[in-house]
Amino acid sequence: MNIEARQYGGHIRFHTETVGPGETRGMMPVQEGILNPFGTVHAGALIWFADVCATRLALQGVEPHGGMSGFPLSINMTAQLLQNVTSGTLMARSSFVRRGRTIQTVRTEVKTDAGLLLLDLTSSHVASRQRQD
Repeated sequence: MNIEARQYGGHIRFHTETVGPGETRGMMPVQEGILNPFGTVHAGALIWFADVCATRLALQGVEPHGGMSGFPLSINMTAQLLQNVTSGTLMARSSFVRRGRTIQTVRTEVKTDAGLLLLDLTSSHVASRQRQD
């Protein structure tokens, strides 16, 4: 079996902001470092963008840092990749589906600046707990 070695690399850049207790928004320009070999946005970049927006919402304004207690870990994600683009600016909006005491469920939609829905991601987050030894 002949397996050809390949090397991959990329760069992703986006902005997120929590605009209230129930909503986080993000913006990501379509850029060379997130395109797949076909010239469209890589699914992983779309999901990464949506996951960060959802996590920012679950954090509710708390700034994350290494070793922090209560970081809202994603324990489940369901992604519907509906369409794709080759250029433009992507907009994300995260909102709570359910905000429980231990598990928070967030829906994030990623659209083009023209309103075309690309990704519909539902994620569940549980606050991690540091071990007390």
